[in-house]
Amino acid sequence: MKISGPLVSARSLSKQFDDFVAVDGIDFEVRPGEVFGFLGPNGAGKSSTMRMIGCVSAATSGELRVLGLDPATEGPSIRARLGVVPQEDNLDTELSVVDNLTIYGRYFGLSRSVLRDRVAELLEFVQLTDRADSRVDPLSGGMKRRLTIARALVNEPDLILLDEPTTGLDPQARHLVWERLYQLKQQGVTQVLTTHYMDEAERLCDRLVVMDNGRIVDEGSPAALIERHVTREVVELRLSEAAENEAIVATMASAGHRTESLTDRVLIYADDGDALVAHLLTEGLHPVSVFVRRSTLEDVFLILTGRTLIEY
Repeated sequence: MKISGPLVSARSLSKQFDDFVAVDGIDFEVRPGEVFGFLGPNGAGKSSTMRMIGCVSAATSGELRVLGLDPATEGPSIRARLGVVPQEDNLDTELSVVDNLTIYGRYFGLSRSVLRDRVAELLEFVQLTDRADSRVDPLSGGMKRRLTIARALVNEPDLILLDEPTTGLDPQARHLVWERLYQLKQQGVTQVLTTHYMDEAERLCDRLVVMDNGRIVDEGSPAALIERHVTREVVELRLSEAAENEAIVATMASAGHRTESLTDRVLIYADDGDALVAHLLTEGLHPVSVFVRRSTLEDVFLILTGRTLIEY
């Protein structure tokens, strides 16, 4: 069924567990064909939101529509059109790669003849054709993750939910998963993902929201968020003495630059990092090390949510 409007729409959406408010009245929309991301520290409400979209957890209040349907009354119809990649792989490790896909496809009423072609196509897509008859248990983490993504595509879903799709993978496996997700995006497959990797969000997401304490603190494309909250470049200085850190922070702040004094370095946000460094050197400053880099989504994330580690 073709959806003309947003595939997911939330208005004042909330989720509460006893006295704890996990999601606190958020609004967002997921448009057809885009990759939409949820970013936030642990406990920000990302997973609770994803569970509501996936129709496995009921909203406490507010309005939610998924594929134009109401999860409260039409959950089975929605789930039949979703593909889900959970944070933890839940494959049947005693079965073969092919059997994992075939049995899952049967849950959606697909015939064995249809599944035969569909499974072969998916295994080729995730580069697991040569492992078709292998048991899942001895596969590497990257292979299991790719198989989980293939499984989520068996029913040709209208919407794919990916919860931390590359957590725990080595760089090579992460990049291969990114390639496959980007291919799906090019094919017009709508994806909603959560991630702790800022480079992943910056690479994959058309739009995203940053959540903190159950609320959305900002939203937009990665480029728009970077432009809105930080300068084009960041200068990282390591100085030999704490007093020098304090002096440079005070000087830069008085000159209108955003600065951050961390335990091991000072960050200065500037439109032209090299020019700023040249100016500091003419002022007689001799840092132990200087690093000029472009601003990233991670800078935005830390500015919006803070650097304090919160354990839940």
